Amino acid sequence: MSYYIDEDKVTLDNLQNRIEETDLVPSRILLLEKIDKQFVKLKEHGFFTLKDLRKGLENKKDIPTLSKKTGIDHDYLVLLRREIEGYFPKACQLNSFDWLPQKDIAKLETLDYKNSVLLFEALSLSEKKTEIINDYGFEPEFIESIHNLLDLTRIQWVSPNFARMLVSAGYTNVRMVSMADADELCSKLDKVNKENKYFKGKIGLRDIKRLVKAASYVS
Repeated sequence: MSYYIDEDKVTLDNLQNRIEETDLVPSRILLLEKIDKQFVKLKEHGFFTLKDLRKGLENKKDIPTLSKKTGIDHDYLVLLRREIEGYFPKACQLNSFDWLPQKDIAKLETLDYKNSVLLFEALSLSEKKTEIINDYGFEPEFIESIHNLLDLTRIQWVSPNFARMLVSAGYTNVRMVSMADADELCSKLDKVNKENKYFKGKIGLRDIKRLVKAASYVS
């Protein structure tokens, strides 16, 4: 299983639906403005999949040219780029899971599994997972634990520490989060945060609803 969504299988219509269904943060509301017309223009200029669009927006320096070519406002394209890049969380370094046994983390790093993407994709292959456990002497419980945490970091906005919170609340994989009742999940996260002080501040229900929705796209 890939760490990321298959951008080649996400059509422009799929992308538009996702943006329209998302409870966008205030700074991204502009994306909804005349979205039908904006996406028609993109398709008219050869952008048919998320992969096409992501490649076209990859270099910030090319956005002014693309804006002129498509007739889509420069600021709109900048926001669109930010939105879709958020669907591809940056790889986490394994040492950011600093509550796990560091000798095991260090051993994984010496095997060239230095980040969340590399290790998750290896552990998603049953034969490779068995090989890592049997050939290198890892405890199955440790490998299962880090595999679950890595799965959760595939969700937009989920850091290693927040993945730890989700596991503590009983949500050990993406599918569980995608099927969660937002009110119940919010309550459980608030409880484990008060007990363990993972971070300061209060967890908002609106953010948890966004989290559940985001999980549905990678489950």
